[in-house]
Amino acid sequence: MLEVLRKPDYTPNDAFEEEWKKHFNLPYCKAHYNGTSAITAMYFALNLPAGSEIMVPCSTFWATITPMRFFGLVPVMVDINPVTLNFDVEDAKRKLTKNTKAVFPVHYLGMPADMDYISDFCKEKGLIVLEDSCHAHGASMHGKFMGTWGRMACFSFQASKPLPAIEGGMGNYQNQEDFERATILGHYEWASKLKGSNKKYSYGLGMKLRMHPMAAALARCQLAKLDERNSALKAQVRRLNDRITKLPGLYEQQNRKDVDRVYYAANRFLLDEHEAGMSRDVCIKALRAEGVSVGAAGAQFVCNNPVFHETEWWHHLPVMADKFPGAEAVNKRGISLPFFTREMAELNEQYIKAFEKVWAHRKDLGNS
Repeated sequence: MLEVLRKPDYTPNDAFEEEWKKHFNLPYCKAHYNGTSAITAMYFALNLPAGSEIMVPCSTFWATITPMRFFGLVPVMVDINPVTLNFDVEDAKRKLTKNTKAVFPVHYLGMPADMDYISDFCKEKGLIVLEDSCHAHGASMHGKFMGTWGRMACFSFQASKPLPAIEGGMGNYQNQEDFERATILGHYEWASKLKGSNKKYSYGLGMKLRMHPMAAALARCQLAKLDERNSALKAQVRRLNDRITKLPGLYEQQNRKDVDRVYYAANRFLLDEHEAGMSRDVCIKALRAEGVSVGAAGAQFVCNNPVFHETEWWHHLPVMADKFPGAEAVNKRGISLPFFTREMAELNEQYIKAFEKVWAHRKDLGNS
């Protein structure tokens, strides 16, 4: 990073892309200004006709969806599985139409979506597989990294992410055509390096989405220790979760045993009030009284936002159901804890004792 200040140029961008490709075993990638611009370039690279539908989870950050409107694409909101907090492929099967062209699951809070089931569904129906991996740097399924399952994928390096560079993004591409089309939208300086028909656009196509070289330099530093950091964070979370999930009715965000998740933003749980013998509100109040930083946590539900209901923003309005049972279950049962980004053995033990104390008195609490 100091070298960039002493001799500013864009070589860190090229170096970061090469290291990223090597780390994740990718044929093509392109660093972008942020994750949102990587998503925008991906939608442009699809080159789908206006009115094409893309299935997305109803619970995600807005940037997964809103860039579609610049290209006439139609979001179809799919419910989430309340246990994984991820794209529900069974609900997607019910919402498939003749206009569906792609699916775009999110690996929410670092938990891999069911990419094997999603890929099988898409292969059967002739759909394009995309991935929003903005929370999942280094997560994997069957030993295959998230962001390498789909035809294209996006990552964010915003300051809070598992690989933070203050701001930045990356697009992963499995074929040259997608890579070149995504690149020429906002990287005019790359025109002379392209091999296909986009080579002629020496001024680009109207946007400038190049990653800042300081961010690229910082991202290179972070990539070098990504695996070590992820391993330390997972160990921290496991020391807490493996103890408290033995308590009746408390379930962490989880998936199958063939996934290796990472952690981002929060440590999420669902409370089965019947099994626990107390309501979520009573449980949270009691834990807070013991000093635990805990709160109710619902789905990151986007469907109520006005932007998805106003016709002036869309070629065709987004498609959404009247009800999303999975998201509603999360809203009713979700609990969030912080996760500690450095060794906090004493605090972990205090949290465990607080949970065990509350559960030991849950019959009295449940009747209060």
